[in-house]
Amino acid sequence: MTDPLENVPFDITRLDKITALREKGIPIFPHTYDRRNTIAEIKTRYAGITHEKSEEGITTAGRIYIVRNHGKTIFADLGDESGKIQLYIRKNDIGEEQFDLFNQFIERGDIIGVTGPVFRTKLGEITIWVETFTLLCKAVCSLPEKFHGLTDVEKRYRQRYVDLIVNEESRQTFRDRSRIVSLIRRYLDDHGFLEFETPILQPVYGGANARPFTTYHNFLDQRLFLRIAPELYLKRLIVGGFERVFEISRNFRNEGVDADHNPEFTMVEIYWVYRDFRDMMELTEKIVTSVIRSVHGKLELPYGDITLNFTAPWKKISMEDSVKEYAGIDIFAHSVDELRTFAREQKIEDWQKPRSQREFLIAFFEGLVEEKLIQPTFIYDYPVENSPLAKRHREKEGFTERFEFFINGMEVGNGFSELNDPVDQKERFEAQDEKRRLGDVEAQMIDYDFINALGFGMPPTGGVGIGIDRLVMLLTNNDSIKEVILFPSMKTHKAGEDEGEGKGEACSLMDEEEMV
Repeated sequence: MTDPLENVPFDITRLDKITALREKGIPIFPHTYDRRNTIAEIKTRYAGITHEKSEEGITTAGRIYIVRNHGKTIFADLGDESGKIQLYIRKNDIGEEQFDLFNQFIERGDIIGVTGPVFRTKLGEITIWVETFTLLCKAVCSLPEKFHGLTDVEKRYRQRYVDLIVNEESRQTFRDRSRIVSLIRRYLDDHGFLEFETPILQPVYGGANARPFTTYHNFLDQRLFLRIAPELYLKRLIVGGFERVFEISRNFRNEGVDADHNPEFTMVEIYWVYRDFRDMMELTEKIVTSVIRSVHGKLELPYGDITLNFTAPWKKISMEDSVKEYAGIDIFAHSVDELRTFAREQKIEDWQKPRSQREFLIAFFEGLVEEKLIQPTFIYDYPVENSPLAKRHREKEGFTERFEFFINGMEVGNGFSELNDPVDQKERFEAQDEKRRLGDVEAQMIDYDFINALGFGMPPTGGVGIGIDRLVMLLTNNDSIKEVILFPSMKTHKAGEDEGEGKGEACSLMDEEEMV
């Protein structure tokens, strides 16, 4: 008979302990436990406790992190989501049988429940004087070595559950992320915006220039795409009569993976009738500064070796002027041939492709300016060539009323006065579709139903999308998007690259000496 655990690299010594516990008739994985106190509650309630034991006892539960045996006494660290607390276990209190049971079978990673009074040790540490303990879950995988934790970056991303167990910094990052998302939602709700959910599976992708993921619906016999943005559906809601809408959405773009890109990411998109791009810049500024004040209590934050100052108003500068200021190039004072020479000399990526001054403006901005925008900065007035959904500029021919905002050289948000002319929108889509047919995998498709929706009339509208992951990176002082996405996209190992791959990686973190 085949061993069901043959291909699972569990800790053999822990499996043997489970067998021994079962032979003793001790439940290994009970169904429930009446935990009455969290560790944070205990520490708050007994903040003034002395060396004398409290009269009343507590009941709590959590994971064992450290066990220190001192003969007839054992000290251990117990942790839950709210914090850690020390346990004091004495043979004279719990009896020899229970003491030996703890000593032989309870180890780092196990989950237990305990009861007993609280006291403060001579070293000043609030401690639970354990009277009873209950095994709630025997871990069959060993945690990383206690003094260094899980430090391998790739393993931290692949096995986030272990990262969260042993690294408090990671837990705090995701607490902050949850709070940031809640605060954004609360701000919009408090200001009259309605939250909606739009399709993730779409017959036509749009709302951004990006390569989509493609799938197929068997029953409908139809190719579908994972959405790259919720924009075109939210605008349909504006056509339908809603005046302030938003969605915190998961989006999917079939693109590369690096420090600030992940194929699956989160953003908030917001649309507001009778507003334009300048109103949306102001709204963006208010949302972000409100969130920062709530999370940090101040608007100056450390990020790496610099300090970011989010105090309003943020710098605002046109794309044309930013290229003059940061790159020293007056685009419209030079011919296309001269600009091409400059681009080649500056080693601008794809310098051969631009065919107009406006296209070179985009190339020089992306190649020479973006990385220099460290403090929060709005860049506005984008060429029509790369803004297929933005309204044409009311004053500048060939430009649109579009903005992006940058922090530490990274684009964090994008917004504009929304294009609501159906004829113009159709022409823009057709231009995008031509690029797509010529090989541009990021160009947009023609969404005829969206054009039809605009035909029924969409009021003047401002819109903005803010990248949640990148914003969280900045507000938690992290330099990689993988640090703020719980389960980032990772390349699957091929056979032989990782001993644990394909066989259950749960215990593949440890060296042999760590498995005992």
